[in-house]
Amino acid sequence: MEKIDKLIKKVDKYTKKSVKKSRYEHSVRVAQMCSQLCKKFGMDEKIGYLAGIGHDMCKELDYKKMIKLASKYDCPIMEFELKKPSLLHGRAAAVMMKKKFKIENHEILEAVAFHTTGTLNMCDLTKCLFLADKIEPGRPQSTEEYRENLLKLDLPSLFLSVLNENYEYLIKNGIEIDNNTKEIVKFYNSVK
Repeated sequence: MEKIDKLIKKVDKYTKKSVKKSRYEHSVRVAQMCSQLCKKFGMDEKIGYLAGIGHDMCKELDYKKMIKLASKYDCPIMEFELKKPSLLHGRAAAVMMKKKFKIENHEILEAVAFHTTGTLNMCDLTKCLFLADKIEPGRPQSTEEYRENLLKLDLPSLFLSVLNENYEYLIKNGIEIDNNTKEIVKFYNSVK
């Protein structure tokens, strides 16, 4: 376990210097929440923390650099993502974690790559990071009561609840939704 602790410190240090203070503080809260979710659902807490602390390390990169990095992830960049390159920061971070920190764990890389949009057939770590990013205590809707009620649910129910809540938020606020996100929502609602 000493190796994972050193890796967490290195990724934490890199994230801290790569993003503004408020984004770093968000990353720490996401890491803590992801670790908590991993513990609750029988996964390695430190792996959850590692994914969480690194998930936004490329969020403030110049878009050209972000696109270049993200293009090295084993997933084609969609036209919609090129119109909204900030959606690619997770894939860019996954590539950075693999290249700079030699992380080969597929679940960590998948979780980081798809923490914003999700993907079909997500592993449980990806679901936990997606959730942690959406419900960490710094989010406006994430009151203690809100989190307490959500955390009573099993992982599939919790994930579906937050996924649908996020989708409804996008619709309510008139935010353009790509077809991939629509497919993800449709898929997970059909497997409940």
